Amino acid sequence: MASFQVARTATTLSPTVRTLACGTPAVSPLLNIHVRAPADNHGHGHEAGPRSDVAPKWAAGPRRTSSGLFAKTFTTLPPTSVFQSRLLHTSAVARYEPQVPNYAGYRAPDAESNRALSYFMIGSMGLVTASVAKSSVTEFLKTMSASADVLAMAKVEVELNAIPEGKNVVIKWRGKPVFIRHRTPEEIEEARSANWRTFRDPESDEARTKKPEWLIMLGVCTHLGCVPIGEAGDYGGWFCPCHGSHYDISGRARKGPAPNNLEIPGYEFNEAEGKVIIG
Repeated sequence: MASFQVARTATTLSPTVRTLACGTPAVSPLLNIHVRAPADNHGHGHEAGPRSDVAPKWAAGPRRTSSGLFAKTFTTLPPTSVFQSRLLHTSAVARYEPQVPNYAGYRAPDAESNRALSYFMIGSMGLVTASVAKSSVTEFLKTMSASADVLAMAKVEVELNAIPEGKNVVIKWRGKPVFIRHRTPEEIEEARSANWRTFRDPESDEARTKKPEWLIMLGVCTHLGCVPIGEAGDYGGWFCPCHGSHYDISGRARKGPAPNNLEIPGYEFNEAEGKVIIG
């Protein structure tokens, strides 16, 4: 006599099980949607069938397995709504044109006030630009001006009381030697009695000095830039041993290849302090 065994299995599916439009879960083609599992004894007066507080159970039809066994499946599903597959691109609105922001909330209510603000901003930027340009040009011109050491050498002060009468003093001014001669009355008379109109570079002694007793001139020979020797030469003034130029007591060229008199720099006397300022 043949015998067989029957197996029954209950399966709880996840809430994401797809359902039909009527609410019936679409689990398997073998699912018998017309058969309901019997309700339990705790029915609360209800007939057999699904309850509102208990998930319904759906019974599938029996089927034979490969081993000759019969299987019947009960599926418990929570009540769900109609399931619809949605893709990511369907969750956002498609936009085919560029979206221009709306700046209406930022616009000034009055055109006149907006124009005044625009003029104020333009004027402010113009002032700032002009200030920056002025500062830039000023700094650039400062780089082209003389340095501090050059300005310090621009003027030289010499104490006149330290130079005795009849003596020479040689100082350095702007890299050049300067002769300062405290002349005696005899030297002044000799310089002014000479016929200067016949000299190679005619110039009177009065035009070369601001005070007769003080002769101030550059100690550079006008021939080739040598430094003449004081109290020497044929005229008792200065003599250039390089090429034989002779200068008188007023620094005028009298003999030799020197074409011009010794140059007179700009200077002025400070009577209150007894100084001479050269430069």
